Amino acid sequence: MEATWIATAAFGLEGVVSKELTRMGFAAKGENGGARFKADFAGAMSANLWLRTADRVLLEVGCFDALSFEELFEGARALPWEQFISAHSRFPVTGNCARSQLMSIRDCQSILKKAIVERLKAHYHLSWLPEDGAVTAVTFQIHQNRVRLCLDSSGTALNRRGYRTWNGEAPLRETLAAALVDLSGWRPGRPLCDPMCGTGTLLAEAAMRMAHRAPGLTRRFDLEGWPGVPARELQRLRKEAEEAFQPELVQGIEGSDIDPQAVELARRHLAAAGFDKRVPVTVADMRDCFRNEAGGVFLTNPPYGERLSDRKTCEALYRDLGAMAARHPSWSLSAITSHPGFERCFGRRADHKRRFYNGRLECEFMTFRAKAPVRTAPSSDEA
Repeated sequence: MEATWIATAAFGLEGVVSKELTRMGFAAKGENGGARFKADFAGAMSANLWLRTADRVLLEVGCFDALSFEELFEGARALPWEQFISAHSRFPVTGNCARSQLMSIRDCQSILKKAIVERLKAHYHLSWLPEDGAVTAVTFQIHQNRVRLCLDSSGTALNRRGYRTWNGEAPLRETLAAALVDLSGWRPGRPLCDPMCGTGTLLAEAAMRMAHRAPGLTRRFDLEGWPGVPARELQRLRKEAEEAFQPELVQGIEGSDIDPQAVELARRHLAAAGFDKRVPVTVADMRDCFRNEAGGVFLTNPPYGERLSDRKTCEALYRDLGAMAARHPSWSLSAITSHPGFERCFGRRADHKRRFYNGRLECEFMTFRAKAPVRTAPSSDEA
């Protein structure tokens, strides 16, 4: 059964998610908060397994206008919930309201829950629902009096890959890290270095892409417990993803950090992701970084200096980062930061900038292109 699905995304990542879905073969269209696409249950399973930059995959059950609680109740009760929610399913209801006549989230939750319960009791001929089975979470969004009701097929957010069980200072969300890897211009086959790698999230996301490792490979999704889903087909898709993973393909990805504890965490994370000893991570000062290879990419998430006492230290660090980039004219450098003076300290204007949120911090992702072209050795015909 083909249906409409929404891959939700953080601010600024909607277009990235839409392009990901397009590469996967879906006809996707970006919109505020994500990208919309058509798929059956197997397609939604593939999206959950393979999307690197989306937060969740939602099934759109229905949309309607509501100016009163009565209209909200009747609109929700009219939708075919029994197609997706069994007599024993647990179905928590969560959501948000904005610029609408109905603005009480708690009241909307209660009314929507009651409407769905009444629909299911009538369909299953029950006087009450035990809700002792698998979770089928309901989400709602009410914006300008337009109600959109969805089912969350992912369960926990898709950034929960399962490899990062230890967090260091200022961790970078996995989905944002995957987007930065993509937007940096790095592609498998080129050298990649994070000289301030912290706990290694950028390195892990790059390695997963190089090794064809599905981000959702080691976790489960609520979709797998829904009634009516083709269980064997979903199992086949998971097995295909397991067979596609080739950690031996990973090479040329390295990282370092001046903090030994962060380096130890990075090694643990990389090992948990399936890349034990395949991505070298060393204790080193970024100021001492020098790479012999040509045409690589520096990609990093440096300290932001949010506290006033740290600002001067960070500004000096950005100057040293600029000096490091100058020592590698054939390498590009991409960095995400919330510091407004980053370019001034770095010593160059960025060639390209995009705005994102890292947690609650508004940041810019800046790319400084290589200054010198990569020179290759002449072929035998040219010699």
